[in-house]
Amino acid sequence: MLAGAAVLGLVVGLSGCGKADPYYSGGSKTVTITVPAWAGAEANVAVAKHLLEKKLGYRVKATQMDEPVAFDALNSGQADAIMEDWLGVPNKEKKYVEEKKTVVNAGHMGVTGHIGWFVPKYYAEKHPEVLDWRNLNKFAKDFRTPESGDKGQLLEGSPSFSTHDAAIIKNLDLNFKTVYAGSEAAQIKEMRKKYEDREPFLTYWWTPQWLNSELDLVEVKLPKRTPGCDADPEKVDCAYPYTKLTKFMNARFAKNGGDAAEFLKKFKWSTAQQTEVVEWMTIDQMDTDEAAAKWVEENEETWKKWMP
Repeated sequence: MLAGAAVLGLVVGLSGCGKADPYYSGGSKTVTITVPAWAGAEANVAVAKHLLEKKLGYRVKATQMDEPVAFDALNSGQADAIMEDWLGVPNKEKKYVEEKKTVVNAGHMGVTGHIGWFVPKYYAEKHPEVLDWRNLNKFAKDFRTPESGDKGQLLEGSPSFSTHDAAIIKNLDLNFKTVYAGSEAAQIKEMRKKYEDREPFLTYWWTPQWLNSELDLVEVKLPKRTPGCDADPEKVDCAYPYTKLTKFMNARFAKNGGDAAEFLKKFKWSTAQQTEVVEWMTIDQMDTDEAAAKWVEENEETWKKWMP
């Protein structure tokens, strides 16, 4: 996106030139999973990690990697796979997938994501006109904050998330300003506080997202998408798409990565399944590994289809 919105990379320790490659020669089989900064991706990592370790015998490390860095890492061979790509990094995808062919599309992971602008339902019920972008300027004063000055605030999460919001605001001549909370966690904290106090807010947000079961939000309709409306990042003036979240792999890993690569290619679950794990981790405050183990125990029929 989400920055993700957003990606999930799996990094395998590759050896230097002239040395035995531990991944392809049956060596240590170490897999490092890089986690982007949102809960859905953490759920992917947790379940993949559990199955790679407990069922396929790999040692897994988890670390963080933002989206642009992850695509560079796929190209260089430091990263092997991205499991949840939202908007992606178009210039890097074009360079690495289409031109250099060092990165390949590894298929959909089963979840459909959507990014948009949302307001709380209590505000939309009081001001239904706000749900049409053409009326947003009428209500800009209601969304002002010290950070946005004399403009309405569009609350954002992490600066690393992929967004078109500044361009949309400019190209639609909206009296708003993007203000970044700094992270998904900080954005959620601010949204919860405003919601509790019944204050108006307009926020960049997405589905699926676990917080949607707690806060009743309504999407503001941005202009309908037309072919090429978001092709130029500086000229975007339309709504975000509904996106089948996609996996990408380092081309060499996709071809020669053995059981780990085959497993990740087959990894595919539903939005409901991912959300279930996310809610255990967030709402129920369950340990990430415990949540993954619980899901694996209860969903053998699903994950057995991923086994090589």
